[in-house]
Amino acid sequence: MVLFPVPCSLFLLAMSAAAIIVAAGRSERMGGVDKMLAPLAGRPLIARSIATFAAHPDITDVVVVASETNRDAIETLVSNLASGGRVVLGGERRRDSVLAGLAAIVSEYVLVHDGARPLVTSGLIALALAGARETGAALCAVPVTDTLKRVQEDGLVRGTVSREGLWLAQTPQAFLTDLLRRAHAATDIDATDDAALVELLGEPVRIVMGSAHNLKVTTSADLVLAEAFLQSAADLH
Repeated sequence: MVLFPVPCSLFLLAMSAAAIIVAAGRSERMGGVDKMLAPLAGRPLIARSIATFAAHPDITDVVVVASETNRDAIETLVSNLASGGRVVLGGERRRDSVLAGLAAIVSEYVLVHDGARPLVTSGLIALALAGARETGAALCAVPVTDTLKRVQEDGLVRGTVSREGLWLAQTPQAFLTDLLRRAHAATDIDATDDAALVELLGEPVRIVMGSAHNLKVTTSADLVLAEAFLQSAADLH
């Protein structure tokens, strides 16, 4: 369900788009294991995102941004899972990797996705694209449900932060390609996501409902949780 509804008619419009899957991180909290290639239910973690985007009817181009160390392995996956897909080398920062992906595409719309979110679905891709068709930029997100505390450096609580209006950003995030290029060109700050760069331009960014299952694998514990989500989904079929 989308909390901020996207007009249904938008889903009926053809929206060819490119997907940039960012997989060039260092996996520093995975104990030396490249999480992109870590096994998840019998296949490399990054393979699930590649396959999901490649199978989506509105995605006409898949570009995976890899690191020097995982490039060969990811090129093999892309050749098997995404016909016509390509691999490019990432940069020092996440935003540098996204720019490398942007340089490789020509589509009117682009979706940026963290390769570390292996449980992305076709439905989330469609929602993000529909939101971008309406406003130029959209991201999947979920509302904050836990109590938030502001804490001092000494570990003492300064206060409780209201959850009202607070959301946890996810990917995919979808944009008019020219808008995202303009947002990257406008500043060199090390933003944690691409939507933040568009926000700095003063352009509207739509929220569409993400999923708690669309988790980002950062530690080995997250990998176990992702496996459990996949098993739970399999048990329902």
